[in-house]
This record gives sequence, structure tokens and C-alpha cells, in this order.
Amino acid sequence: MSPRRGSRILGSVSSRRTLVWVAVLVVVLVVADVLLVALALSRTAPASNGTTGPVPTFSSTPRPSPSATPGVSATADPAGMVAPGRRLLSAVDGREAWRASSGTCGGTDGVLEHTVDGGTTWTHVGLGAGAGAILALRASTDGVSVVVGSGDDCAPTVRTSADDGRSWTDGAPGAAGAGIAPDGLILSTGVVASPCADPAEAYEGQFTTAVVCADEVQWRSGTRAWVGVPFAGVRSLADDGNAYLVARVGATACSGVEIRSMPAAGVTPTTTTAVVGCAADADPDGAVALARAGGAVWLWSGGAVLVSDDGGTSW
Repeated sequence: MSPRRGSRILGSVSSRRTLVWVAVLVVVLVVADVLLVALALSRTAPASNGTTGPVPTFSSTPRPSPSATPGVSATADPAGMVAPGRRLLSAVDGREAWRASSGTCGGTDGVLEHTVDGGTTWTHVGLGAGAGAILALRASTDGVSVVVGSGDDCAPTVRTSADDGRSWTDGAPGAAGAGIAPDGLILSTGVVASPCADPAEAYEGQFTTAVVCADEVQWRSGTRAWVGVPFAGVRSLADDGNAYLVARVGATACSGVEIRSMPAAGVTPTTTTAVVGCAADADPDGAVALARAGGAVWLWSGGAVLVSDDGGTSW
């Protein structure tokens, strides 16, 4: 055999082996590349962990506000703050007033409350040891006075506070105005017989006295005889200088509580009254109490207290 031919055969065989190894290397590289791509896709694909949950959302809803301060009500007539009996109301100005639920003699103690924000909130005020029914109430810029009826016989005692009810002292006769006791009217001169069987409210001024009775107002000057003025639906009255402001229900033109003006002097059975305004939002079915201080008129009706800044014309 020729040496050249052997060399050509060896060279040919060597070239084929090289090509095979190159091919093998290419296959390995391709397989490796495929494995790397598969691994990458498996890392980025979403995992299957059961049912997909909702996308979380965020709200800016504020946290509930803390509870109101104990002893202060956020409503005008909170549950548990009003005792049975008559309602009493006395105003200092357009922002400050005092009110009371009388309670019952020998039974439930009266409840006294104070506001300094126009009746939006009311603070319960204690009367100290030996409290009883609250029979009369009168407030001014100098302080507040009440008549408390204690014991089974409801013996009346006048108490006065000059520090918003933090302390109480013995008050002067008449300091709390007129009141109603089981045996008559409580006046500055003592207890006198009532001109009607079931009086709802009594007022004593410097010269005159007025009593709210069923569908009439009883009036007298000094200690003279009582004069009855027919007044359907009358519920309460307040001093208005030379006149009385009177709250009445059942008026044709007022679905709430109507405010009228009645003369406070020279009263006769034919004395007429004039319409002042209508508190349309007042509850005509519940107990009603009226008070006045300057141009501010307060009306406690049902579960709400309303204030008029123009003498009772608008509410």
C-alpha cells in the first residue's frame, strides 16, 4: 500500500471523528439551553396553591370615635337621665340653661341637668345627700336654685349653688321661683292652695302669679282673687316682661308647639292672646316646658330641646 493512500485514510477518519464530537457537543449545549429555559419558566410561572384569594383593598374609613364622657349626654333626652313627673326649664341666655325632671315625692328622686352649648349636650348635676323630688327651678348668671321635696311628706327645702352644682347651700325663700307640691303651690310666702285641681306649672313674678291648668291659665295680682283665662292646649308659660309667652298644642296653623303672647297685667276672662311663632319640629304629644332669657326662648318638648334667638318667632 502506498504511504500517501494510508495517510489520506487516516486523515479522513480523523475528520469524521472531529465532526462527531462537534455534533455531540452541539446537542449537549442545546439540551442544556432547553433545561435552563424550562427552569426559568418554572420559577416565574404562578404557583398553584388552591383557590385564588381576593385582591386586598385598603379603606380610609375613620376609626369609631371614643364613647362620650360619662355624665354628659349626646342627645337632648337620653335614656335613664329623665325621671317621671313634671318638667322644669330655666334659661340663663341663648347657650346656657338648666332643666329638671321633677321625680315623685316619696318615690323617684328628681334629675337636674345643665347645658352650656345651647342644649346639644347636658351634664347631670347631683343635689348631694338627702335629695328628693325637684319642685321648682330658677337659674340666672349668679347661680341656680331649686326647691327639693324630701321625705314622704315632700317637705320643701330651697337649695342654691353658685358653682354649677358642685356645692349647695341653703337658699332664700322664693329664690327658685314657684313650684307645685302635693298640697298646693310653693310661693315665696309659703304654700297656698292651687286654683285648679291638677296644676301643670306655676310662675311667680314680682307682682303677679300665673298657673297653667287644664285648658286655662289662672292669674292673680298680689294676693287678690284668681282670674281664669280660657286657653285650649296650654302646656307651659314663661315671663316676657309685661307679658307671658305661652306654649300650646293643637293649634290649626301649627303642627308642633305654638308660641303665643298673653298680657301679664290687667288680665280678665276675656283677655286675648297673639301668635308669636310656631316650633314646627317640636313634639306636641309629650310634656312641654318653656323658658325665656332676654331674646332667647327655650322649648323642651318630647325628646328635644329647641332654642329661638328671636323671642320665639323662628326655631
